[in-house]
Amino acid sequence: MATATVRRDMFEEIVMAEERFHGEGYQQGYAEGSHVGVAEGRRYGSLLGAKIGSEIGFYLGFALTWQCLLQKCTDEKNNKKIRALDSLIRMIQKFPYEDPTYDKLQEDLEKIRGKFKQVIKDPIGRSVHREAE
Repeated sequence: MATATVRRDMFEEIVMAEERFHGEGYQQGYAEGSHVGVAEGRRYGSLLGAKIGSEIGFYLGFALTWQCLLQKCTDEKNNKKIRALDSLIRMIQKFPYEDPTYDKLQEDLEKIRGKFKQVIKDPIGRSVHREAE
């Protein structure tokens, strides 16, 4: 009787080995995939954050430079540009650089992009900013 029980246990171990190995392999793969996914997500987030920071920095540098250049001009056209530049600078200064969980990050970035496009248009509607060829 004891021999039959031992044989049944051995047989059960052999039959269940595939299921056990499958489960163990799944757990190991899941753990490794999670670890690799976190590392890849961190790299991607750093890259995207650097791109956004570079873009915002460009807008701020552009706005501050033109604000300084237009301070001496007092005609109405330049006053509108200066007000638009001031608005752009305020938007950039309020942008939440340190909070990646900010819900409206993309919305605020789109508003800044829109304001920048408004600033670089001349009164006729042509862009005053030309891409380098």
